[in-house]
Amino acid sequence: MAQVPQTFFDALAVRTWCGLALGALGRAREEIDAINVYPVADGDTGTNLYLTLESAATAVEAVFAGYGTGAQEPSLADAVHAMAHGALIGARGNSGTILAQLLRGMAQVLAEAETGDGSRTDGAGLRLALRQAADSAREAVAHPVEGTVLTVASAAADAAEGAEGDCGTVAWAAYEGARAALAATPGQLAVLERAGVVDAGGRGLVAVLGALVEACTGEAVREAPKEPEAVPVSVAVAPARVEAVSEADLCAEGAEDGGPAYEVIYLLEAGDEAVARLRERLDTLGDSLVVVGGDGLWNVHVHVDDAGAAVEAGVEAGRPYRIRITHFGLGDVHTGGERPPRERAQRAVVAVVPGEGLAGLYTEAGATAVLARPGEPPASGELVQAVRRAHAREVVLLPNDAELRHTAAAAAEQARTEGIRVALIPTRSAVQGIAALAVHEPERRFDEDVVQMTSAAGATRYAEVVVAERQSWTTAGICQAGDVLGLIDGDVAVIGPDVTATAETLLDRMLQAGGELVTLVVGDEAPESVADRLEARVRESYLAVDTVVYRGGRQGALLLIGVE
Repeated sequence: MAQVPQTFFDALAVRTWCGLALGALGRAREEIDAINVYPVADGDTGTNLYLTLESAATAVEAVFAGYGTGAQEPSLADAVHAMAHGALIGARGNSGTILAQLLRGMAQVLAEAETGDGSRTDGAGLRLALRQAADSAREAVAHPVEGTVLTVASAAADAAEGAEGDCGTVAWAAYEGARAALAATPGQLAVLERAGVVDAGGRGLVAVLGALVEACTGEAVREAPKEPEAVPVSVAVAPARVEAVSEADLCAEGAEDGGPAYEVIYLLEAGDEAVARLRERLDTLGDSLVVVGGDGLWNVHVHVDDAGAAVEAGVEAGRPYRIRITHFGLGDVHTGGERPPRERAQRAVVAVVPGEGLAGLYTEAGATAVLARPGEPPASGELVQAVRRAHAREVVLLPNDAELRHTAAAAAEQARTEGIRVALIPTRSAVQGIAALAVHEPERRFDEDVVQMTSAAGATRYAEVVVAERQSWTTAGICQAGDVLGLIDGDVAVIGPDVTATAETLLDRMLQAGGELVTLVVGDEAPESVADRLEARVRESYLAVDTVVYRGGRQGALLLIGVE
């Protein structure tokens, strides 16, 4: 369907842009992955950009959904703040982290550059936004290198500054400037020239800017880069912040130690001064350091040999969470060497889990765990990536949340198009997933294994104890903010003032229907004594019923209960 041209840039244009950009990155993902040789030849730049943009687009859709179908729509500030926040919390890899900062830079200007009735901006505002995006992304990188996405972003901003007109005119100029700069990247970075490719991150940014053109003009663009000779590019460079990279430098880095062994990424809650100290500390530990964000929330990315030290530095600075540590694996990936292919396993389990404690439990049981923080459910692209990471011919997918059913179904369908046999078991709680995992036997026929796991999950009743955030009508009556709620199979069954007493009442109701095993998953914010009290109650009141207790960490719910 053709897009309606946008003379001005408003919340709807942001929504349209995010959707088009996601589609463009989806089409180009495999191509971008294939040309990914810098800073690490790990073949995931296209995927990381896609997942980052998917998180941004999801956040924007959530803002629009919050306004419902009424006449009122979100403001431009609402939309761009959601876009930036979504990209920040969903950023993946070096390229995704930089893209998140580019979007944040744009949001900083667009939120303040509203004109007229305060719901939109014009071409001048878009020019300023593109400039801020390029500058803030460069500042976020510890040692900027030319011939990368930073160069392409700067060229886009330079070209936009020379354009006079509406948003469509500015977007076209930025796109054309980016295409020309992308074509010139092999001449700026020796590793690209040796491989005969353009910069992968820059290629992704060109796709995103092409979507911006379509959002503003209604016209689709060509996605291929220009020839290097077609348009001479003059890129503004801040010499004090730029580190020149030669072929000799790159070869020396790979020859001496193959580069850092780990990629470490985490979200961090910390103040500006603490983050400044963190930058200095991480810069001494490794390379490819990018720290983006602000206002107390940051996304940290670095390549290091000592992953533990990088995480500890985050702990010293504030509260790190959603920590991801990736081993680059065998082969000289930092200099483009090929890694020997790893043989696929026959079968694997991929599960969404709500806390670090359960993530460790599932991992120990052999599953690939996808951590879902409270209020931050994984997107379908993240689940697809986890299925790929499991590297198996057959995959059992456990969403462990009723609200993730459609997301998991979309991920399963995508994985099937890639030749992976995927069975989705509609688990609605992590305790149902534990029950399914307990009977998992990879040696069984796939269909038999899925039937047994599905049966075990279905035979497990689940409950949770949470604290009400506001006054609300429930199936058990009216609750007030601060009340303790006990939910069975997703419905509120108990309202009380005390966590332990509410949990005891909840457990009694569940065991009235019988049961042989009680599973308790205790969150960090639950009272220390709650597990002991519940274990004692089961031991004293219910003969032949066993209890097992796990520590769930920061899982959202104070307590998860399973009875099977």
